Amino acid sequence: MTKQKFLQGLEKAYSLINNEEDARICKDISEDACRYVPSNFFLIIVSNTLTKLGDALGNPKTVLAWLMGYVNAPLYLISFLVPIRESGSMLPQIFIASYVRQKPLRKWVWVVGSILQFVSMAGIGIAAVSFTGATAGWIIILLLMIFSLSRGLCSVSSKDVMGKTIPKTRRGRLKGFSTAISGIFVLAVGLFMILKKEEDLSIEFYGYLIFFAGVLWVLAAAVYSRIKEYPGETSGGGNAFKEAIARLDLLKNDKPFRNFVIARSLLLSSALTAPFYVVIAQSYLGKDIYILGLFIIAGGIASIISAPIWGKMADDSSRRVMIIAVMIASVLGIAMFVIMTWIPFLRDLHWIYPFAFFILGIAHSGVRLGRKTYIIDMAGGNRRTDYVAVSNTIIGFVLLITGGISALASIISPEGIILVLSLFGLAGAYTSNKLPDVQ
Repeated sequence: MTKQKFLQGLEKAYSLINNEEDARICKDISEDACRYVPSNFFLIIVSNTLTKLGDALGNPKTVLAWLMGYVNAPLYLISFLVPIRESGSMLPQIFIASYVRQKPLRKWVWVVGSILQFVSMAGIGIAAVSFTGATAGWIIILLLMIFSLSRGLCSVSSKDVMGKTIPKTRRGRLKGFSTAISGIFVLAVGLFMILKKEEDLSIEFYGYLIFFAGVLWVLAAAVYSRIKEYPGETSGGGNAFKEAIARLDLLKNDKPFRNFVIARSLLLSSALTAPFYVVIAQSYLGKDIYILGLFIIAGGIASIISAPIWGKMADDSSRRVMIIAVMIASVLGIAMFVIMTWIPFLRDLHWIYPFAFFILGIAHSGVRLGRKTYIIDMAGGNRRTDYVAVSNTIIGFVLLITGGISALASIISPEGIILVLSLFGLAGAYTSNKLPDVQ
């Protein structure tokens, strides 16, 4: 009886959030799956929120980089953090897809990937407390590789599970609410770091913090396992290498998909510019921990405010969301270059840096929500799995190549790099405009 009341409560909350009136809203998923949409909707939100908070607590650009420096790991190992974390989860996805396709129930692939991420992140926390120097550095890098590969399992399977359990016109707002709720928790982390006394920030504190981040993935796995998923098609799960080569033909034969991959590559500019906003701020404001807290808060508020709006817009046209969001990021980048180069009185205003990061956070949230919703809605079944795997593998290669752009910092200024990336963003807006609507 209690369970029945709880499910009825979820249905009411789901109807309230989504303004549910259309009886045909489930036309792209099975009738059986439609009955469980409200409960699955909230289970996915909770699990996504937990993993996003874990990502914030184990961010390689901030927390892990600081941790590696604290344990005196070699500088060359620190430079591997971001490329491994980002591209490592994407490059093997074209092979992972062959394994995923063999599974009629793909939520368990996500659960396994999430548990492996717990093992990796918890291990990083333990290694930081137990070792120093190159030993600690290499252990952290090895565990980060396992973590990144595990993310690949979750990335391929999660989009397919959502495609089977959530109607097309509700996926954008689901992602929007997940991002907004996690943004609230990230905001709390930023406030905590601002208020934390400097003398309390020992290696044990950061080690336990990262271990706790790992625990969040176990909780997420427990929640995700409760999703009601019905078996799907399992064709095409043969030899991984042959299947991978066959899938790459999508880039040659599927023009809309090829154009999406090109657009997504150019949309990376919104993510790649973020560290250089931090670098510019450090050069003018210093490297105190409260500054890191300000940037975390700015990013958290940006997610809270913008993600639900972007999500609702993405349900109408994810293509339009990508265009608007990357235009905001690009115009902001060009404006920051002008300010840094020619308007010194604005350059000296301390508030301008977290405010600019706040605007960038809004834009990047839109880019992420737009392109994730777009690729889920492009196709169904195993074709969706192929799209996700191929596009992520290609983006992994692009990330490795563009990751070397940080070397340009010794040739041109950080604001110059922001300008270059912003121009790529404008090209991404133009390319996205040529994509067909899929909603």
